[in-house]
Amino acid sequence: MKPLIALICLASTSLAASAKPNVLFLFADDMRADSIAALGNPVVKTPTLDSLVNRGFSFSNAFCLGGNSAAVCTPSRNMLLSGKAYFRWQNLPGPNGKKLGALAPGDAPNFPLSMKDAGYVTYHEGKKGNTAVNIQAKFDHNVYINENADRNSGEPGKVIADDVIEFLKTKKDEKPFFMYLAFGNPHDPRVAAQKYLDMYDRSKIPLPPDYMPQHPFDNGEMTIRDEQLSPWPRTEDEIRKHLHEYYAVITALDLHIGRIIATLKELGQLDNTIILFSADQGIAIGSHGLLGKQNLYNSGMKVPLVFAGPGITKGSSDAMVYLLDIYPTVCHYVGATIPTDIDGVSFKPVIDGSMKSTREELFLSYQLVQRAVIADGWKLIRYPQINRSQLFDFKNDPYELKDVAADPAQAERLASLTAKLEKWQKRYGDDLPLTSATPKPAEWTPPAPGSLQKAVKGQRKKPKQ
Repeated sequence: MKPLIALICLASTSLAASAKPNVLFLFADDMRADSIAALGNPVVKTPTLDSLVNRGFSFSNAFCLGGNSAAVCTPSRNMLLSGKAYFRWQNLPGPNGKKLGALAPGDAPNFPLSMKDAGYVTYHEGKKGNTAVNIQAKFDHNVYINENADRNSGEPGKVIADDVIEFLKTKKDEKPFFMYLAFGNPHDPRVAAQKYLDMYDRSKIPLPPDYMPQHPFDNGEMTIRDEQLSPWPRTEDEIRKHLHEYYAVITALDLHIGRIIATLKELGQLDNTIILFSADQGIAIGSHGLLGKQNLYNSGMKVPLVFAGPGITKGSSDAMVYLLDIYPTVCHYVGATIPTDIDGVSFKPVIDGSMKSTREELFLSYQLVQRAVIADGWKLIRYPQINRSQLFDFKNDPYELKDVAADPAQAERLASLTAKLEKWQKRYGDDLPLTSATPKPAEWTPPAPGSLQKAVKGQRKKPKQ
């Protein structure tokens, strides 16, 4: 009887595991929240992602919390997989005796370990530079690509798609899979085959609504690597060139994502797979006169976020969420234990319709030069090095075009939001003073042609991309 009982128990365990939905997490690099056609972009061609949006649930206010390194993708991905704000570990000693900085430790709890405990086989594939290498090592299958070769191939995302399709077709065990695919696109260099470029008329590509030739003051990162991709001032033709390449890369990536989804359908797994799509942060590409993601504007920190699959209702929400909330949300959906000692909060109740929002306020940060809070329908951005604030009507001015911080009628609101910002700093362990006793000049003049290297001398070393 004992062998029979054991056999029955084993069969029951296998059945329970196979009954759980697969999870396919598609994660882009430097993709703005407004870069999917079905989410309102009038020119980009994204049929695969459009299909996910049209049958799934999308969020219009999903944010990366920010970063403590110039390569914002590093802290973003570490927060995503740990469920914690980077302040929690940045000053902890690492294995080499140095501070962990932007890299989270690989200790539990984290996303892959939670999914393993829930009976999933875990698979990660993506770029290695500026990622969460300590946590990614915890995946059962941890595959790295040459991101520079991928970005210059003309077929961004193809290598990952090829590998994943082979894995899915040869997978033998009955465990459900949790697959985290961390693409290196549409990060620069943005190289798409001519067939993708030909799908766009550059002259008809609209500029971002918040386009400016130059940022109006020194935000603390005016000549960082990303900002060196074009001269100042940023002309309309130059920004359209960047957007043309950006959209062409997104279209190519969309095609290869479509190949993965088609394979799931071919294998009879699509209807039992939760698919989510997002990105590590946005990027300016002309917004506010900037090119990169080293800022706390909506264009730099907002990302697309779409869930589709079994148990996911069709719809959308303007509820505010963090990327680091994805981890507990997926755990919530698949019945995995949600850790109690993380900053992430499940937004499953928003998708289910039982709650309008799981967060009333968001705190944002970048290096030692920018802090922000979104609360009460408003957004405050503070620049401590120059003692300057910006105040925007978050609901009615989403492109942050009208700064009313200097309006005397907003003095009380400005003080209230500053207090909220300080509250969130304390909660996360951020001790940066919001006011400098010796502020730097706010005015900024672009370096003359040929003198950029002199202008950036003394900055942090160029981050690996």
